[in-house]
Amino acid sequence: MSKKPLRAVEALQEAQKIAFAPYIFQASISLRKLGILDYIFENNGATLEEISKGTSVSEYGVGVLLEIAESSDIVAVSDGDKYELTKIGYFLAFDKTVNVNINFNNDICYKGLFHLNDSIVNGKAEGLKELGDWPTIYEGLSKLTPQQNKSWFEFDHHYSDYVFNDALEVVFKRNPKLIFDVGANTGKFAISCCDYNDEVNIKMVDLPGQLNVALKNAKEKRFKDRIEGHKIDWLSENPQLPKDRPDIIWMSQFLDCFSKDEIVKILSVCANSMDENSELFIMETFTDRQKFDNAKFILEATSLYFTAMANGNSKMYKATDFPELLDKAGLYLAEDINQIGENHTILICKKK
Repeated sequence: MSKKPLRAVEALQEAQKIAFAPYIFQASISLRKLGILDYIFENNGATLEEISKGTSVSEYGVGVLLEIAESSDIVAVSDGDKYELTKIGYFLAFDKTVNVNINFNNDICYKGLFHLNDSIVNGKAEGLKELGDWPTIYEGLSKLTPQQNKSWFEFDHHYSDYVFNDALEVVFKRNPKLIFDVGANTGKFAISCCDYNDEVNIKMVDLPGQLNVALKNAKEKRFKDRIEGHKIDWLSENPQLPKDRPDIIWMSQFLDCFSKDEIVKILSVCANSMDENSELFIMETFTDRQKFDNAKFILEATSLYFTAMANGNSKMYKATDFPELLDKAGLYLAEDINQIGENHTILICKKK
């Protein structure tokens, strides 16, 4: 369905908002950090003077922030010169997904996105140097500052944790005894599997820094005997999975961290580890499987994080990208389960 065309004056206004988008973003950060949005909401509206006194921020500071906030439809001014939150302002202040996204973008991406153009031209995550000196962000996750670490993992977990229960039902219909958890991250999925089923064993596969964190978490949950670790660098010349034959190889929001050629390499290694009974589960939030435009928008914006900050060559993919990649790796799509937890898809693949 085509969108209704904007009038020229409306289009110009939207173009100007893009031109000054960094100002609106950072003003929103300040409105949140300084408690201005909270104060307005808690007092059911307030004047400039009241907000200044209540937040201990100068009238000048409150004023310049609220002026751009009003022009950006974050606040509105009533007849009594009281500032009130609009629906946009309310979501900026209190919506969980917006909160996760805004912290991630401010703490992880904002400075680095200045280098987006160079990242596009050079095919490298040129913005990553704003965080640290690593080939990709994944080597540096265990070295981020506490605030950066918090924002990165809250973003990552927000888009995966809520779907685990639905995913576990699909996984354990197969009654697996051994699962390779590829891209184990902090070990949440492996721990969830052991909570869900008393007999399953998990081998977590990840970079050494992340694996140490995941194994520590598994030990704290008393699953040390059923959860093991296997160190791997998928970008090395000859990455190898454990020699066991798994019932299921599990990947959750993992392959979007790699280019298409790298995905084929990873899938080929997985295929070599499988037999005719093994299955590979790929769970992703594909851009072409989203019900709502704002979900698609978030995923497409996240692709630019991969470009500028993560590795310079990966993105959030479409589901239609995968049949060809699977075929090149010696796999085929056996089952396609859409709308897992609303936004996710599970592709169940088998060896040719």
